[in-house]
Amino acid sequence: MNVFASDLPDVLIVQPRLVGDARGVLLESYQASRYAEHGISASFVQDNISCSIKGVLRGLHLQNPNAQGKLVSVVSGAILDVAVDARIGSPTFGRHAAIELDEVNRRQAWIPRGFAHGFLTLSERADVLYKCDQLYSAKDEITIRWDDPALGIPWGIETPLLSAKDRAAPLLADIPNLPRYGDI
Repeated sequence: MNVFASDLPDVLIVQPRLVGDARGVLLESYQASRYAEHGISASFVQDNISCSIKGVLRGLHLQNPNAQGKLVSVVSGAILDVAVDARIGSPTFGRHAAIELDEVNRRQAWIPRGFAHGFLTLSERADVLYKCDQLYSAKDEITIRWDDPALGIPWGIETPLLSAKDRAAPLLADIPNLPRYGDI
């Protein structure tokens, strides 16, 4: 596998090695020691699968203080996966990385703790798997407005399908309980 930095040095793109023939493709989606060699040494405690139709935008979400790191991959379909550095005091605070993940390129995105995460479904349907290194905690969840002008994320859509929670999310500048750089 190859691992390289995205537009944010802490957000990593993993390109697994694909082994294929006329029957199809096999890939190793996770093996702890190989990922640890590349700086992803999380101990995963929860797996989530999200199934979405085209135009669904989920996010931007993070947790504080019980922060989650996420290893995101697409089982079927295609998404635009986005991570935003939400750590107060970070040199990249408020910046984002956008990565296209799909069933063909089989890339994965490592979203470290302290980064908000969201994605837009680009295909007719997408099944997204994300491994989390902390359990979900509703009381710790923070949602950032997907179209916050300060973030400048080029989603490529004006009216995505949103949950009520995502539609009502505040701007990043209006969130008082963001994580602090160096504390996570």
